[in-house]
Amino acid sequence: MTETASAVAGSTTAAAPVRQTYILFLVAGTTYAVRSHEVLHMEMLEHVTPVPNAPACVEGVVFSRGQVVPVVNLRARFGFERLELDLRSRLLVVQSQGRQIGLLADEAREFITLDEAAIQPPNDAIGGLSGNYLEGVATIGNRIVLMLNIREVVENVPTAAA
Repeated sequence: MTETASAVAGSTTAAAPVRQTYILFLVAGTTYAVRSHEVLHMEMLEHVTPVPNAPACVEGVVFSRGQVVPVVNLRARFGFERLELDLRSRLLVVQSQGRQIGLLADEAREFITLDEAAIQPPNDAIGGLSGNYLEGVATIGNRIVLMLNIREVVENVPTAAA
């Protein structure tokens, strides 16, 4: 990231780099990121009310800031084993296409600002496996960070049969 920043700073004809703030969170030991403006709020989670006949990745619903919000377990959504909620579990409430959905992560506590140039498109092999959930990959220090496409994650949540 610093090489990108210094390369841009050294160029007099280049436009200022486009920087965005991201929220980093963990799911199954992997670091993911979403643009901070896509997250309405983030909170600790103690209890999720199960909903009968909900899709497998839907943990249930919670009452958050005066709204009943469906909760998508990102572990289940991405094909990992579910875990019990603990003090590190976080709910990231996002809005896409008029729908508010809570994304259940193992933990979330970091904000970071990145140049868009530091984000590479996902390799075709990775992109195909991820079901279009990934819009990019960045490296921050020694960590690989997978940049989530919230719209794909939210829009592709199956709805319960009526």
